[in-house]
Amino acid sequence: MGRKGKRFEAAAGSVEAQRRYSLAEAMELAAKGSGVKFDESVDLAVVLGVDPRHADQNVRGTVALPHGTGRSIRVAVFAKGDKAAEAEQAGADVVGADELIGRIRDDNWLEFDKAVATPDMMKSIGKIAKILGPRGMMPNPKVGTVTNDVSKAVGELKAGQVEFRVEKAGIVHVGIGKTSFGADKLRENALAVLAALSKAKPASAKGQYFKAVAVSSTMGPGINVDAAEAKAAA
Repeated sequence: MGRKGKRFEAAAGSVEAQRRYSLAEAMELAAKGSGVKFDESVDLAVVLGVDPRHADQNVRGTVALPHGTGRSIRVAVFAKGDKAAEAEQAGADVVGADELIGRIRDDNWLEFDKAVATPDMMKSIGKIAKILGPRGMMPNPKVGTVTNDVSKAVGELKAGQVEFRVEKAGIVHVGIGKTSFGADKLRENALAVLAALSKAKPASAKGQYFKAVAVSSTMGPGINVDAAEAKAAA
């Protein structure tokens, strides 16, 4: 294992590895960052008591963060005619139909972060599913990115809506902002994510649902959160 940097060691020194912090305390520590010169991202990790191998326990959804993500989200919309014009008016960064699909397929052009599509475009988008899918960019009706209300979808993504999906190990990772947000805004964003996860709990999930919760900045150590308190707060 490589040697940790001085900044990481200094930040880790303020965190008690075995302690389970309250959500407020954890956000105070995360907001301090690790002392690097850039505005670090802050990530919330939640271990859920589910088995993602079973389709009915594959937790997935979206949540609108009250204070956004701190990132500028580039949105591509696959639409034609009036819906394409609606997407442009809503502030989409790129709008197109077959020509956009061709550009992605032939040139591997991926200068966007999220994609929205009208239902009539999904058959054509299947041609680039193998490109978009592995990168988490494929429009999906379950998370509201396949819709005829493209204006709403673009607006929500631009305003800070994020998607969450449980990984094979039962963990959900969600970016909840930047260290510059401060502890209060980070806590409010975290609460929104926890509430969404609680709402998405599968009926078939048994036992403890929030098994472990942690927060960390880009270059900082993991800070363990009291899972019982996080559950109660959600």
